[in-house]
Formats: sequence, structure tokens, C-alpha cells
Amino acid sequence: MQTITSILNNLKNLPTALYQKDFLLTWDRSVEELRMVLGLAEALRLLHREGLSARVFDSGLAVSNFRDNSTRTRFSFASASNLLGLAVQDLDEGKSQIAHGETVRETATMISFLTEMIGIRDDMFLGAGHTYMLEVAAALDESYQAGVLPQRPGIVNLQCDVDHPTQSMADLLWLEKQFGSLDNLRGKKIAMTWAYSPSYGKPLSVPQGIIGLMSRFGMHVALAHPKGYDLIPDVVALSAKQAAASGGTFTHTHSMDEAFEGADIVYPKSWASYSVMQKRTVLLQNNDRDGLKDLEKSCLAENASHQDWECTAAKMKRTKDGSALYMHCLPADITGVSCKQGEVQADVFEQYRLRTYHEAGGKPFVIAAMMLANRFKDPVGVISDLVKRHTLRR
Repeated sequence: MQTITSILNNLKNLPTALYQKDFLLTWDRSVEELRMVLGLAEALRLLHREGLSARVFDSGLAVSNFRDNSTRTRFSFASASNLLGLAVQDLDEGKSQIAHGETVRETATMISFLTEMIGIRDDMFLGAGHTYMLEVAAALDESYQAGVLPQRPGIVNLQCDVDHPTQSMADLLWLEKQFGSLDNLRGKKIAMTWAYSPSYGKPLSVPQGIIGLMSRFGMHVALAHPKGYDLIPDVVALSAKQAAASGGTFTHTHSMDEAFEGADIVYPKSWASYSVMQKRTVLLQNNDRDGLKDLEKSCLAENASHQDWECTAAKMKRTKDGSALYMHCLPADITGVSCKQGEVQADVFEQYRLRTYHEAGGKPFVIAAMMLANRFKDPVGVISDLVKRHTLRR
């Protein structure tokens, strides 16, 4: 079993450039930097399990800006901030001057005077979420360089239209624990597949985050979806390139059965298509309610023609030894439980339910690790000092 000391020893010589760098897309970070975040996350988890304080701040804010609904990520961000000693302030845009025309540039500065980190979730508008985060980043740079801000807060992407790095990194942390190490993932097959849902408009960022990250570690990544449910082409192309470079493979199929065949891990998850999200973004921006209703009606009808894209016991038998690890970002659409027909059969989900909770449980520590690496030049040394200090949590 790994100890905090052994984890920190493995991290000491990793070349990273995470200090004062925003964490927006996993593929913008080196493999060594990804390993650093995962190692710090596990060290923080063990520190917490041993009842030791991880407070490295005695003041300061962590601002959360959720422009879409959230349970797991919202509470994970708050938990991570509290773990490190930061107070959480939620930016409710409906209660801010944004409603009166305040610009992104101005808002970004006004919330940042004594702020250490800003967490942003903006996944509703294709082509806009990641762009919004870059706009916030540019505003912070300007205000810091002009001496308006005493320090430049870091930004962590809590989900955008392109990637969901805190989710995919938490998933990777879970896989590392399940298979013993990141190196043991080499040669393992993961099936990222579309699955039927009685709703539409779910973001593309979870499947894109999975293929964009798992393709970095020598895995055999299989992407599967019905025709017409494409992801952003650039992300798919990047994932294939990364898989080849890491010694893995990338396959793209329109058969769920084919993707499940011999898989070590399956990740059946619904999403809207790239073209649908493009149309939806324009309608949302124009506040075209009738257009949105028509689009939803046509999309739900298209979804309904693919109800056989469900994670069933029969499909699970096609996986390696019939016992692949089932994963999901939650909440899953469970047939007969949360909906009449959904992504996963009830008995299959129940078999893995507690394991999906463990999967989700790594996210607060992943976010805390991203924060720690952003704010401190030597995050490994910071945790080493926490261990030596041995202050009990109260």
C-alpha cells in the first residue's frame, strides 16, 4: 500500500510547470504534470484519511462560477477549497451586476482582489465555454500586470464545452487505484460509448475528456456512437494522434457491441451530437424558445430510435472475462429506476453503484491538487510540511 511519503518521493523529480498555470484542458498539460496532479490528489486523500489538516491558507477566497447546474462538481469544488483553508464564494450571475451589463473583463477583476482560485463551469454553449474561460484569464492577466490585483488568481475548468478535466482526472485516479498503477493501464481497452437517454442536450465534454485523457497512457481507446452523434472532430483527431504516440490505439465505430468486445473498462454515457449542439447554441443565444422546442422534439425522436444502446448484462458479457469495470460520471439514467428506459440496466448499475461513488469521491482531491499546484512552486514540499506538522483536523 502506498504511503504519503512514498507518493511524495515519486513526485519529487517530476518536471512540471503547473505553478500559476490555469488548468483548462488535460491535453495542454504534459504527462508528467498529469502524474503530479494525481499524486498530489492521492497524498491529500491519505492525509485526510489519517485525520491530518491540509490547511495551507488562513485566508482567501475560492470563487465558484457555475453557469450550469451541478451537484458532484459544485460540492467537490467547495470541499477542495475548504480542505485547503479557503472560503468559498459562489458567483450567482443573477444576483450580480452582470444582469446590468457588467462585462466579463470587469467581473473577473471585481471578484479577484483577495481571491486565490476561480472555478468555472460553462458547458451549455458549444464554442463559447472554453472561450469564456480564456476571456476571464486574459482579464486577470491585464489587471494583475497593471497592478490592480495584488496577485493573479488561478482558474480551474469545472467543465466547459470541450473538456471536463476534473471529471476525467478523477476517473483516471480511480483507474490507477483499480489497476494498481498508471503503467498498468497500458494495453487495457476502454470503451467510451454513447448510450440512450430520454433527454437531449447533454454536453460533449465528458466523452471528449475521456478519450482526450486516456489516449495519453497507452490504452486501447474505443469510441462508439450511432451515426450522427459525432464529437468535436478536432478532439477526436487529437485523441487518435495521442493514442498512437503513447503506444496505444484508437478505434471509432458505430457499434456498441464492437466497442464492448474484450473491453477492460466501459463508460456508456449519453451526449448530444456536435451538429445538434451547434444548432442549440445559436437558438439559446437568440433566446428562440420555439426553435429550441422543435429541436428537442426532433432530437428526442432520434434518440428513441437508438434505445438498444443500453449497457445490459448481455453486453457486459462481451467484455474481457465478462467483468469489465463499469464507469459513469453520474447521475446515470437507470432503466426502471430514474427513467423508463435509459443508459444502463438497473441490475448492472446496482452491481457497480458503490464503485461509481468511489470514482466520484476522488474529485475533491483532484481539484485540491490542481489548486495546490497552481498556488505553490513546491506543492510536494508543502504536503511534506503538512505531514511533519501533524496537525489534527478539527
